[in-house]
Amino acid sequence: MKKRKEKMILECPDKTCPIHGNLKTRGNTFKGIVILKKQKRVAIEFERMTYVKKYERYTKSKTKMHARLPECMEKDIQIVDLIKIQECRPLSKIIHHVVIQKIKSKEGESKWMKSTQ
Repeated sequence: MKKRKEKMILECPDKTCPIHGNLKTRGNTFKGIVILKKQKRVAIEFERMTYVKKYERYTKSKTKMHARLPECMEKDIQIVDLIKIQECRPLSKIIHHVVIQKIKSKEGESKWMKSTQ
């Protein structure tokens, strides 16, 4: 049993990692493009369609969310990568989600960034 715990610590010492730690995820999942990367946090942005009742039409709107970035994924995830986040307990004032997995690397999304700039 002790060897098993030591192995887990070597993989990821982060207690708020959903894979190696004891953070439980629940609720909604979102896919988005990383627009900001800090030490233990990322910000993603994704588009959604919202209905405008007055005009009886849909408009595109962008949503920005902050998520906790586990230490075991810090090297893999870069800006412009497509990632998946899931809801968890509130970790800080603005962070209520955690990164689950990386879907695409930035090579596949480089055209998107050129068109927005």
